[in-house]
Amino acid sequence: MSTNKFLLFISSVMILSSCSLSKTFHRPSPIPVSIEKLPSFGSGKDTIFLDFDSKTQQLNFYKKDSILINKNFSITSTTFESNSGNKLNAWILKPRHRKVKATIVHFHGSAGNLLSQYQFISPLIDYGFQIITFDYSGYGFSEGKATRENIFKDAFSFLDFAKEHEQIINTKLILYGQSYGGYLAAIVGSNKQDDIDGIVIEGAFSSHKAEANYTLPVLGLIVKNEDRAAVEIRKNNKPVLIIHSSEDKKVPIKFGEKIFESAKQPKEFYEIDRSHILGLQYYPEEISEKIKMMLDR
Repeated sequence: MSTNKFLLFISSVMILSSCSLSKTFHRPSPIPVSIEKLPSFGSGKDTIFLDFDSKTQQLNFYKKDSILINKNFSITSTTFESNSGNKLNAWILKPRHRKVKATIVHFHGSAGNLLSQYQFISPLIDYGFQIITFDYSGYGFSEGKATRENIFKDAFSFLDFAKEHEQIINTKLILYGQSYGGYLAAIVGSNKQDDIDGIVIEGAFSSHKAEANYTLPVLGLIVKNEDRAAVEIRKNNKPVLIIHSSEDKKVPIKFGEKIFESAKQPKEFYEIDRSHILGLQYYPEEISEKIKMMLDR
């Protein structure tokens, strides 16, 4: 093979690898603005729809035959301006019949959007927590493109927005990140620890390079480390709870263990089973109690 052909081959591999690695971290699903009823989850007769009222900024749950479902929480939609320059969509999930004990500031994973991702965090509502969550640039109704730079700016901007929101300003804040959001939570929380009361990290990787190399061995080594969760968490002095499943195939438990080893006390590692970021689906009571203990400190 000639030198030129070899260089062309290497360049092609690098481009293809870059595209594949980008999909590893960012898999956004935009929501068309024209949709009136948005399928939330389930299928067939069990499908539940979300209907957005633009006047009240409320989202309501409906069955397939348009029968209103009275959930034990409300969802209020709002927007904020990110330092990425994009207008982003956020939801506030508030219990209807319980006094709010604290606010969970939620960073979701790298795939989908709020329609699916809110279900991974909403079980905490049954235990007295209200939740504020959002879609990164290029996800859901949020503007812009899903790039690593934009999403970093979005995460820092969201915490600034959340802590000043009128429904949240007088409550304690727990930063809870899942998967890619857990990676972000370790970095954002450690650099903004005066704004929060604790950090929960579920199913997160320790660095972009580590996760990329696990997903695409060898080729993943071309990814730069940039801000690594396992390094940034060393700055943090607030309570930290690391949750990771021993059965996680997407993000192996060794990555969560590495973040935990780097974190300062007070810290706790909660090993669970089941698939990736399903902790609150199977252990909501146990996790909520651990969060309450963090707040008591």
